[in-house]
Amino acid sequence: MASVLVPVAYIIIVFGGLFVFSYFYRKHTSRQTFEPYFASHPERNAYVTLLQKTDPPASDALLKSALVRRAMADVQRVLKIREDKPALQNLLQKGSIGDDLWNSLLAAEKELEAEIMEVVAEANSFVEGWGQVIFPTANEMLANEKMRAVFERTAETKHEIEQKYGVKAKFETPPAPSLVTSPLTQVSNVTPIPSTPEPGTSAGTATNRQVTRDVESTASKSTKTGKKKTKHK
Repeated sequence: MASVLVPVAYIIIVFGGLFVFSYFYRKHTSRQTFEPYFASHPERNAYVTLLQKTDPPASDALLKSALVRRAMADVQRVLKIREDKPALQNLLQKGSIGDDLWNSLLAAEKELEAEIMEVVAEANSFVEGWGQVIFPTANEMLANEKMRAVFERTAETKHEIEQKYGVKAKFETPPAPSLVTSPLTQVSNVTPIPSTPEPGTSAGTATNRQVTRDVESTASKSTKTGKKKTKHK
């Protein structure tokens, strides 16, 4: 009889210990706070500050401009997470990073989804249906800003080539492309644009199209589940 009780007691002690350890470990990790993946969101803070301004209240044009800037920052964060997530997942499987960084990225992903839904709701409170095109607009404007940055560095690049190779560069500065210079000019009259970028534009790359689809997918959830907010005066 004693020979039977010994292995049974051993199994109970082992599995009981594992159960107690697992319980307290999960309880500890659930209370643990992680360092934010993104330090802050100044564009969102700027929009909220303008929205709360009452003496005098911010104009609709200024609020729309700030909202587009906020959407542009969100698109950049979507790109950042899409680039980092596969690499971090691979490093986590190899044990090169801890759970803290991975959990921080997952928390940032959920926070970004809620942020996108909030931006869509805010856009629809200005103009009905604007929430469906604000992120394609922001995507186009980001591409335009990158194009402008390349154009503005043309003279500097030419000088670097001349100094590096000791020859005079024989290319002429191209005419300035027609770019969006300010979100205010883009949204002052809020004209919806097609959600799919036109062929030949810088925003028509596969990456930008994928980001637009990701954001629009989240935006559609907000449209179906969220209530329309009261229009800002």
